[in-house]
Amino acid sequence: MNFFFEVLIGGLLSGIMYALVAIGFVLIYKASGVFNFAQGAMVFFAALTCVGMVDQWGLPMWLAIALTAVAMVALGLAIEKVVLRPLVNQPEITLFMATIGLAFFIEGLAQLLWGSQVHKLELPIEDVPIAYLMERFNIIVSQFDVSAAAICALLVTALALLFSKTKVGRALRAVADDHQAALAVGIPLQRIWAIVWSVAGLVALVAGLLWGARNGVQFALTFIALKALPVLILGGFTSVPGAIVGGLIIGASEKLAEVYLGPLVGGGIEGWFPYVLALLFLLVRPEGLFGEKIIRRI
Repeated sequence: MNFFFEVLIGGLLSGIMYALVAIGFVLIYKASGVFNFAQGAMVFFAALTCVGMVDQWGLPMWLAIALTAVAMVALGLAIEKVVLRPLVNQPEITLFMATIGLAFFIEGLAQLLWGSQVHKLELPIEDVPIAYLMERFNIIVSQFDVSAAAICALLVTALALLFSKTKVGRALRAVADDHQAALAVGIPLQRIWAIVWSVAGLVALVAGLLWGARNGVQFALTFIALKALPVLILGGFTSVPGAIVGGLIIGASEKLAEVYLGPLVGGGIEGWFPYVLALLFLLVRPEGLFGEKIIRRI
């Protein structure tokens, strides 16, 4: 039973980190109706820029993080102004294809600036078991995983409060409901989009630092965004709480499936089990747990 809880806790902690990546998608989709396929590239760009400043420029980590935050806000603003704004009122597939091209551009730009080699990212958080849990309950839980989950939880809470209790949040909800109506009542649509893309850049920075510290800063970080897709399908593309719940479900289920079902099929199912789960979920509730149900009339 202790081993079960150990696997479950590890999966839930990973799920919170998945949720953080998924929230970057949710914010942009809610505000502009754009599925930002470049979110994974933004995670990679943020992590590589930060570690590049440390390794190549010799900057202290705190300063590198601060400068990278500025760079991610600038990147978000540039994307909104150069890519999104000229494509307003274009078909959704056009916007989606634009973000795919943007993803390749950001990935190439990151490697052009900082190189393509793998970097080790060290944060002041030790990846060691928590002594209390190991001695008291015989459960091995990483101190890094708990700390990373706590950081993600704080950021998610701050974003939830920002978009539910502030004027910007009310404007975002209005924009998400109806762009034209929001413009009619004087909400500055382009300013809201700029804020959302800037926040998405900061979310990508935090996700990049945490995943980079765990797995190393490498091109594979771009695929973290793909792991967020099942999270979005389960939780709903327009719901921040849905991203959190979906992340927890995906994180826990993939770990439990790997441990308990993997040996029955030869192992290696952690990578694809979340997509199977998401596919099954689509057949039952395609709008997600927290998404708005769409009634189509034929």
